[in-house]
Amino acid sequence: MDGILNIYKEKGFTSHDVVAVVRKTLHMKKVGHTGTLDPDAQGVLPICVGKGTKLADIIMDGHKSYRAILHLGISTTTEDASGEVVEEKPVAFEEEKIREAIKAFIGEIEQIPPMYSAVKINGKKLYELAREGKEIERKARKITVYDIRIRRFIPPCQVEVDVDCSKGTYIRTLCADIGKVLGCGGHMASLLRTASGAFSLENAIKLGELKAFAEAGRLEEVLLGLEDALKGFTKVFVSENFTKLLYNGGKIRNEFFQAQSKLELGQTVTVFDHEENLIGLYKVVQEENSFFIKPFKMLI
Repeated sequence: MDGILNIYKEKGFTSHDVVAVVRKTLHMKKVGHTGTLDPDAQGVLPICVGKGTKLADIIMDGHKSYRAILHLGISTTTEDASGEVVEEKPVAFEEEKIREAIKAFIGEIEQIPPMYSAVKINGKKLYELAREGKEIERKARKITVYDIRIRRFIPPCQVEVDVDCSKGTYIRTLCADIGKVLGCGGHMASLLRTASGAFSLENAIKLGELKAFAEAGRLEEVLLGLEDALKGFTKVFVSENFTKLLYNGGKIRNEFFQAQSKLELGQTVTVFDHEENLIGLYKVVQEENSFFIKPFKMLI
């Protein structure tokens, strides 16, 4: 089996727990997840199976969407509800000021990874150092918050928001930083990932449902093909005369293929043979005065 399972991770499971259950259910070793979700978080966690594992980094690079509850007035060690309370402050629950503070975080911003995270510094994960009672200086990282939409205000101290962001964004840090701007502190009370790349909440299945499909011999109904993870890429079709060169991993000059839309240098595209079989991911390159597509990730 090759493809991706759109799993709904429930609370209490780590991402590694989910991988272990899928391996056992499918009786396969080649299984991997596409980005960690904390045990208290829930939602979309694409799981790659077989050749699908080649696309794990592609899915991880995709945009993410979350629904979170920001709890103002209480700061915690972990920036979420699982941590110890380190400070409490009164909250002036003024909706317009909250809107302004949230709006300031839309766009490209710098974010300092939390101590309780899997980021490695000098070969050691930050959360391991945090559990030892250590706190070290972390460099800020550039992330992009494409949009934050306020779903509802929940007086006296909570706000529910939808966030669209780039990979590497810590929503709990975003919540804590908004609280700092408002002068009262804050933490993330709950988190639901609603989308990861091309995968959304609407067709995600729970582990119990996966087991039921497996027992009924109907796994093909929930195992999504490799193309499902690559919907956002421009398709390129190579003519029949160059099938052998294509399958041997050669680069293809632009007059020997047809693209769905105009290509740009450095662009990543999905490449198909003349029978519309997916071959792999290619990069658009230029050599002298000719455009080529060059193999980046072969999937055959």
